This record gives sequence, C-alpha cells and structure tokens, in this order.
Amino acid sequence: MKKQVSLLREFTKGLWETNPVFKQILGMCPTLAVTVSAINGIAMALATTFVLVFSSLLISLVRKWIPNQVRIASYIVIIATFVTIVDLVMKAQFVELSKALGPFIPLIVVNCIILGRAEAFASKNNPLRSVLDALGNGAGFLISLFVLGSVREIIGSRTIMGFQVLPNGFEPWLIMILPAGAFLTLGLMMGFANMFIERKKNLERESLIAQYKRSGREEITEEVLKEAGV
Repeated sequence: MKKQVSLLREFTKGLWETNPVFKQILGMCPTLAVTVSAINGIAMALATTFVLVFSSLLISLVRKWIPNQVRIASYIVIIATFVTIVDLVMKAQFVELSKALGPFIPLIVVNCIILGRAEAFASKNNPLRSVLDALGNGAGFLISLFVLGSVREIIGSRTIMGFQVLPNGFEPWLIMILPAGAFLTLGLMMGFANMFIERKKNLERESLIAQYKRSGREEITEEVLKEAGV
C-alpha cells in the first residue's frame, strides 16, 4: 500500500522538488515571454495560480462523475472558465497589466502546468490535497517568475519593480529584455541550481560512505546508496 505524504509535504514539494519551471520545465511560453520585469512575472504567476487552485479544487470535487473518455475535454472547459474570470477582472481592474501581458492571460487555458496537475493529481486526490498541491506549484511558479523577472529587469533596465537600483553610470544590457536574454537568464539559473543539487548530493554520498567505513562495513553498493536517496 502506497504511503500517503503529509499535508505540509503536499504544499512544499511544489516550491522546489516539483517546481514547474526549474524542475519540470513546464509553462515556458509565459515564463520566457512576460518576465521582462518583476511585476509582470508576479502578475502572470498570480493569475496562473488562481486558475490552478480553483480548477484543481473543482476537478477534484467532480472527478468521480466525469467519464474517463471525456475527462481531458471536461478539464479544459473547467480551466477555461476560470481563465475567462481572470481575463475579465484584469481588463476591468488592471488595465495596464492586462495590456502588458497581452495574449498570455487567455493562453493560460493551454498552460501545461495546470492541465498536468489536473490529470496527474487533482483527478486522483481529495479537494484538500489538490488545493495544497496547486498552491505549492503556484508558489513555485511565482518564485521562479519573480526571480527571473527581477534579474532581467535589474540588468536590462537598471530597475526593480519600477524603482531604479543601479546607478546611471551602468549601461543597461538591452539583450536582457529581449527573448535571447530570457533564454540566457533561465539557462544560467537552471545551471547553477543543478550544480548546487549535484554538490549537495555528492557531499551526502561521501558522508554516508564515511559512516559505513566507520561502522566496519567495507563495501557500500549502489543499491544501498539509491535507497538512501544519494
């Protein structure tokens, strides 16, 4: 019988372990397109999180009544309903942000993060776990877009959230607010993240081997290391 993870774990795993951008490489179109500034990244992530949370909740509530043959079509209808709500609210209350994000708000309908969590998690779990999973992945998406947008805005425009943080003597790197800058920044951030993970794993591996040697066990197999998660 599969061991059920804790409720806290359902939320926190989305922050890094299943982070949509850095670990699953999902939602790349809005990630690369709208992060020319930190505020754009935050707005896009909040809109996506709203749709993700409420679509996961509704799909989890009605999952037992949706025939398997039409489940994907049903999920898309549910997701599109919440995307329409977000799109209309942004056009009415946040006009400038709506113009800045352009077609990427309606395109949340086909964001693979949302459909992926609906199919992989919400359709198989209860409403509470589905909401926590959606909130965790939404928070992970928000962190990713905020960091990416902040780096691109600081280097490309000398500002952060519209406030100047670098001196006038610094010449902005215009490439950072172009598509090439998005690919470059994301690639470097993913490279540093993977390097940190590998270094941490190697240290844990060396520590485990040292413990085995101190306890008199001469050999440590790959199976033992795999079971220890290193």
